Amino acid sequence: MDERREPALRIGDRDRDRALDLLATALTEGRLDADEHAHRARQVLQVRTATELAAVTADLPAPELSARERDRKDLREWLEEWRHWLGGAVIMSAVWGVNCLRKHELTYYWPMLPLGVWAAVLVAIAVWPRGGEGGDCDA
Repeated sequence: MDERREPALRIGDRDRDRALDLLATALTEGRLDADEHAHRARQVLQVRTATELAAVTADLPAPELSARERDRKDLREWLEEWRHWLGGAVIMSAVWGVNCLRKHELTYYWPMLPLGVWAAVLVAIAVWPRGGEGGDCDA
């Protein structure tokens, strides 16, 4: 179930619960019939490693993220982009600073333009409505 797990690692109750939830969803969506669901549920309760568990659910689609999980994922990615922005700011400012030291004078702070544009894009991403939600955003 969890892609970050090593295949040979033993699974725990939480992993089994997620697999059982996936099987229940597949049953309600009509992807599995009752007999196959029962057979796979027994297998989930008997398997011991992530590889064995993955084999039981390999042919089922991954569950869609809930709105809350999707929002958390989007926030993590947005904050990660700000960390990249900060790294870019440090590097560009260092280049600017070294250039000022080399010339023995303060010059125009040129990193302001690329950092400002980058920050404006990140802010726009935060306030712009997400595609597929609300009104038609098809262009």
